[in-house]
Amino acid sequence: MTLQTAALRPASTLPAPMPAPTKRLTALDGLRGIAALVVMFHHVYLVAVPSLRRGGGSAPGSLYWWMSETPLKILTAGSEAVLVFFVLSGLVVALPALRTSRFSWSGFLSGRLARIYLPVWASLTIGTALIWLLPRDLAAVTPGSWVASSNATSTTVTTLLNQVSLTTASYDINNVLWSLRWELAFSVLLPLFAAVAVLVRRRWLLSVAAAFALSLLGLLSNIDALRYLPVFFIGTVMAVRLDSIQEWTRRRIRRPHARRFGIALVVGSLVLLVLHWLARPIAAPGTLPGSILTQLAVLGAAGLVLAAIGVPFLRRALDSRPSQWLGRMSFSLYLIHVPILATLAFLLGDDKWWLVALLTIPLSLLAAWGFHQALERPSHRLARRTAHVVATWTSKITAQMTRW
Repeated sequence: MTLQTAALRPASTLPAPMPAPTKRLTALDGLRGIAALVVMFHHVYLVAVPSLRRGGGSAPGSLYWWMSETPLKILTAGSEAVLVFFVLSGLVVALPALRTSRFSWSGFLSGRLARIYLPVWASLTIGTALIWLLPRDLAAVTPGSWVASSNATSTTVTTLLNQVSLTTASYDINNVLWSLRWELAFSVLLPLFAAVAVLVRRRWLLSVAAAFALSLLGLLSNIDALRYLPVFFIGTVMAVRLDSIQEWTRRRIRRPHARRFGIALVVGSLVLLVLHWLARPIAAPGTLPGSILTQLAVLGAAGLVLAAIGVPFLRRALDSRPSQWLGRMSFSLYLIHVPILATLAFLLGDDKWWLVALLTIPLSLLAAWGFHQALERPSHRLARRTAHVVATWTSKITAQMTRW
């Protein structure tokens, strides 16, 4: 999201480590699972858009309008769900670094790379195999649609090798990999993010406002690094302030009307996530007002993470078995659903989007389970071993250099 917490081992240092947390924030796993499900629904929605517009237009009252410009949009707000992933990564990846007195950056990074790259390479292999085995005909889908423009109809080994690095800007074998590029960048920059977050921890509100402003500037200037990396920083600030957040929420729960406050936080965060969709009639995309409303989704994503930590009824829902199962499958589901969806859309045609949806959703959930068992879990074990070995060797080399 990446979407996973990195394995860390002792070696070098970061400023002012904090006490270890008393227990795992399992509700955040559930939130990650729901966000992955929303991303899948978003891509199904993109397949449906051409038919929805042809069938009933986009005027108020049409099916497209109901799915795009009403609160129902929260079910298919995929780009906004990715912002939730970024805030979550900023929080859960930074926590181990902040809460240990000695932190091996080299161990962390080696383990993190294994956790990201191995499942990504597997998903690209599966996507390539599906393209080669089941030929894709552009005539089966609407010209200019997401299916036609963002998903490859053919590919080569050279194209595959270009995309496995996660450094290119676009990914037509598996469209979702664009976000892993920024997860990778955050992993490399983690010590800097953590150090700055510690330095500004007392001025957290100002730092969050600055991160939002930088993100907005990135959108306006079309600089993706500036648009997305500050979102991770907001999560890192939340990691630094986690004890204060938890103490504040415990006090808030004991106050009168606490449930109303929790409802307001959840609903307000959801509204911020999709506000730019709801306001399109008066703030068109690409305009300054539209851009500001678009980036308010960053604050909505942070608000949802805050609510998952501190709002009891939401935390209980996210701790439920279905949410926790989705949380465990979230990275696998994120990686596997687009190759399946695109294959079915080309085979059946996007005019049969409803049939594509009926097949894609259960197949993706089943494939995600298999992917998790066969590929993601082994990558976790390898990441832990790699992090431990690299951290140990780094520590020994550092000790020897110190003696010299």
